[in-house]
Amino acid sequence: MSIERILVLGAGELGTEVLLSLAQHPHVNGITIAVLLRASRISSTQPEKVRAISLLRDRNIQLVSGDLVNDSQESLAEIFREYDTIIGCTGFVAGRGTQLKLARAVLAAEVPRYIPWQFGVDYDIIGRGSAQDLFDEQLDVRDLLRSQSKTRWGIISTGMFISFLFEPSFGVVNLEEGSICALGSWDTQVTVTAPEDIGRITAELVLGSGRGTVFDNRAIYIAGDTVSYVQLAQVVEEFTGKTFRKSVRTVEAAKADLTKEPDNSLYKYQVVFGECLGVAWELATTWNYQIGLPALSVKEYVKRYLA
Repeated sequence: MSIERILVLGAGELGTEVLLSLAQHPHVNGITIAVLLRASRISSTQPEKVRAISLLRDRNIQLVSGDLVNDSQESLAEIFREYDTIIGCTGFVAGRGTQLKLARAVLAAEVPRYIPWQFGVDYDIIGRGSAQDLFDEQLDVRDLLRSQSKTRWGIISTGMFISFLFEPSFGVVNLEEGSICALGSWDTQVTVTAPEDIGRITAELVLGSGRGTVFDNRAIYIAGDTVSYVQLAQVVEEFTGKTFRKSVRTVEAAKADLTKEPDNSLYKYQVVFGECLGVAWELATTWNYQIGLPALSVKEYVKRYLA
């Protein structure tokens, strides 16, 4: 079944990259690209939001009004029926229960193809009851999709957004303070991909050489790099020419702090990534590397964005 109308849910950091990559793909001719946004964002007069909306309009991306959080499942299904392919790019910021509601709306609308918001770690390997309780809903979405056969679906596992490694609030690399903290141990590994690469690879999966692969009712693995924290430290110190203060955040310490502050998201993620289950895979096994479509490594990302 041919792709004619694609709807992307959300235009945040990842959604924008997916939209731009779809709109610029060489096989986009004759295909409608649209994005679902809140009416208040579409009509916003804030300069930054006006520029973002203009960027989409300039690339012939249609703007569809809708509220993923507050609209009912039935209302969303009415919107979704107009499209043959839906790509979820809302992230966890949409709130608890949203991803399951979106999946149910997609199935109710009998949309032929769906890529849910699962751009991240391997939730199947992590399993239920992990430190990050939001992950259980991702497994609920997978169970729902696996329980039916009308909608074909694909999950794109990307690992961590590479930018998170350098967010001071995440607690790994703090360039200003000159510190690096390993989660779990220095040998613990993490797979990372830059958002712009996720957008580019997603567009290729949907419109290009991966069209026959991505909607095969399974997870596809992509990556820009897989590194240990000791390798990350080496890259950062080589780039800056400085010696960083180093520490290890053990899983046991993160769990102890999480017991004291059970709603602390930072501690939840520190446990998950410290345990190193479902958060790292070999580059040679990824779809993009197997077809010769590399993405930014940590070293390349540092040179491009942190210079």
